[in-house]
Amino acid sequence: MIKRPEALDEEVLFDGRSLISETDLKGVITFVNRKFVEMTGYSKEEAIGQPHSILRHPDMPKAGFEGMWKVIKEGKQWEGYVKNLRKDGKYYWVIVNIIPKKDEEGNIIGYIASRKMPDRNHLKQVIKQYQELRDQEK
Repeated sequence: MIKRPEALDEEVLFDGRSLISETDLKGVITFVNRKFVEMTGYSKEEAIGQPHSILRHPDMPKAGFEGMWKVIKEGKQWEGYVKNLRKDGKYYWVIVNIIPKKDEEGNIIGYIASRKMPDRNHLKQVIKQYQELRDQEK
């Protein structure tokens, strides 16, 4: 597994262009597109085979991901604000949309995540909510 960088308090703004990744049922990366490589700093070769949690910023509350897993394992779509950690330790905010990837019989075989730019005004509320959740987790 790749060593996670120390988090820096420096944001890189996401420009909203198509950032896509796919994982298996356990959250191990199976596909990334060029924008994923550009935004995260991880090469395709570094990213594939790693748990998607290599991007998890320490500011993210565990409860948010627990809820996400519950929804997507049920075969439903999930959307939420996520603060991701780049390879260089900087961070970026995105709205992630995750949909289950299914085979011909309708069985979930993985997940596809796409991202869009977060609403900067709403992001202020999200940051406050996430801080409250992290405080409860302590």
